[in-house]
Amino acid sequence: MPSQVPSVGVPELPAEIPADTTLLDVREQDEWDAGHAPQALHIPMSELAGRLGDLPEDRDVLVICRSGGRSARVTQYLNANGWDARNVDGGMQSWQAAGRPLTTDTPGTDPQVI
Repeated sequence: MPSQVPSVGVPELPAEIPADTTLLDVREQDEWDAGHAPQALHIPMSELAGRLGDLPEDRDVLVICRSGGRSARVTQYLNANGWDARNVDGGMQSWQAAGRPLTTDTPGTDPQVI
């Protein structure tokens, strides 16, 4: 596998993720529940191989985790399997630090990155 993973920093992303792009969050369920990007698709890294059918094949994919490690591995895997994927450098920690929107599916809870 190549050591360089295609990546993009949060500041380089448009304010709204384009309609032809999927933001794939590969964190675990408890991390997702605590807070996630509103438009993200959640497929935990541990479930990805069995859920590739849930991932649109005709869109660019931005892969995000908490800090960028898991998403880098998923980006390599997806690119090796026919997707056009880029890792989001710094992950959800950078997303939150940049003031990007966060949401949670738990009513009455402030979203956070854990």
